[in-house]
Amino acid sequence: MRLQKSFQSTDTGVLYLVPTPIGNLEDMTFRAVRTLKEADIIFAEDTRQTRKLLSHFDISSPLDSYHEHNKENKGQKILTLLQEGKIIALVSDAGMPLVSDPGKEAVYQCIDAGFKVITLPGANAATTAITGSGLGGGPFYFYGFLPRKKKERENVLEELTYIEAPLIFYESPYRIKETIEHLERKWGDRKAVLARELTKKFEELWRGTLGKIREYLEEESVKGECCLIVEGGNAKEREQALWWETLTVSEHVNSYVVKGMTSKDAIKETAKERNLPKREVYAIYHHL
Repeated sequence: MRLQKSFQSTDTGVLYLVPTPIGNLEDMTFRAVRTLKEADIIFAEDTRQTRKLLSHFDISSPLDSYHEHNKENKGQKILTLLQEGKIIALVSDAGMPLVSDPGKEAVYQCIDAGFKVITLPGANAATTAITGSGLGGGPFYFYGFLPRKKKERENVLEELTYIEAPLIFYESPYRIKETIEHLERKWGDRKAVLARELTKKFEELWRGTLGKIREYLEEESVKGECCLIVEGGNAKEREQALWWETLTVSEHVNSYVVKGMTSKDAIKETAKERNLPKREVYAIYHHL
């Protein structure tokens, strides 16, 4: 176990994770501005985007890049600077670093090396959306961006199906319609809220169901990053879906055969429900 006393003086540097506005610049905190001004260097996901923010708040600290394609080299640079006692700030384009944004490798490396990592509170699209959605007020499950490949996305949605808390997804305006169609096919017409352009002039929240939002998207185009909140599943649905849990594989197959299915179709359905290869179910059923 390691104990971090965040504000006890040390000879080494500190890595600050600094949130930036998700739209409205007035959401930048006094503490965040001060930290960026005091930093010896700021590492940013996109230096062009961050430079606009720094200019607005008259922050002149040096700027460097840290993103998915250079994280290995820049991670080592961060460690070297911390060893020299430098104060480093890490920011993403918008919102909290590491929340569907780069930075986790740098944080892991710094913690492993014994350096302090201090997070500042601030703007975040997920919590902003869930609190105003009408579906919040209790536990929630944040996923972020779903995989782009259909098979991978299907597997993820299968795992998320019976989570009872509201689920939070991020999505681009170019894929939001396809994502909602996929969710509706997979989960039915659950309650949902689509939030876009949060904190900006054209902020919108569409509250309804997946089906209603899909219909709306067929008539309207969407601009800006989207945050989608979807009602969670329920225990009764899970119990109904997993009725076969107490059965062996052979008993599972036979339950469908008794209902009139061919053994081939029964094996296929059993494999699907248990998420097993058909050949494995076939071998068990036929004692091979």
